[in-house]
Amino acid sequence: MPTIPVTAAHDVPADIERKSLIWDETLAAGEYTSRVLRRGSRLRMINKLGDACAQFLAYNADRPIERLNVADTVKVQWNAYLGEGKLLLSDMGRVLMSITRDTCGRHDTFCGASSEWSNTRLYGEGANHSPFPSARDRFLLALQKYGLGKKDIAPSISFFRSVRIHEDGSMHFVASASAAGQVVELRAEMNVLVIIANCPHVLDPNPQYTATPLRVIGYRGPVAPADDSIRNAGPENQRAFENTDDYFLD
Repeated sequence: MPTIPVTAAHDVPADIERKSLIWDETLAAGEYTSRVLRRGSRLRMINKLGDACAQFLAYNADRPIERLNVADTVKVQWNAYLGEGKLLLSDMGRVLMSITRDTCGRHDTFCGASSEWSNTRLYGEGANHSPFPSARDRFLLALQKYGLGKKDIAPSISFFRSVRIHEDGSMHFVASASAAGQVVELRAEMNVLVIIANCPHVLDPNPQYTATPLRVIGYRGPVAPADDSIRNAGPENQRAFENTDDYFLD
């Protein structure tokens, strides 16, 4: 449940001013949330006990036909393993969000969201009303609140969950990559709609439906300046930010 009013939040991180808070929520296993964040806002996700799985989608809040494109995010940056300094790119070549802080460094861009079928295979049940709901169905519930639907579920990122690709092309789930207290912080480079589901990863071998609490904190912040280190990290970043700046020209 979200903290309302947000100013009543407990254990606010020391580096976040309470007056800047706009969102504080902790998700248990199988729970989901969504929020529109204005350009410049920060989103901090905290893996409280070490087994959270933040399955994540993002959209242009003003025109949600534009959304996170995981394939371009990987391809344009020449890196399938996201971390601090990397961008989350839209399907129109713009920066939706930047990763400004990451103490985990191991996130999955390959497997996408769990489904009713995958959960039924793993846990015996997987329907949305069951004790073992999937991330895909949780995404759908969240999207419907904004007039969106099944066709708008794009490939997602699983933060705090690591999958490595072996030389033979097989996928290997790395459970040891996650630890209690790990943090990922994103900066909104556009007005974004974010959808988060805390559901077990599709490759997690644990026979129990397990995802420990995920804390989500949003707070106000400035738009990335012209001399921002992430903006200027390379020609691909610069071009994506130029596309984004052009979108916001009056």
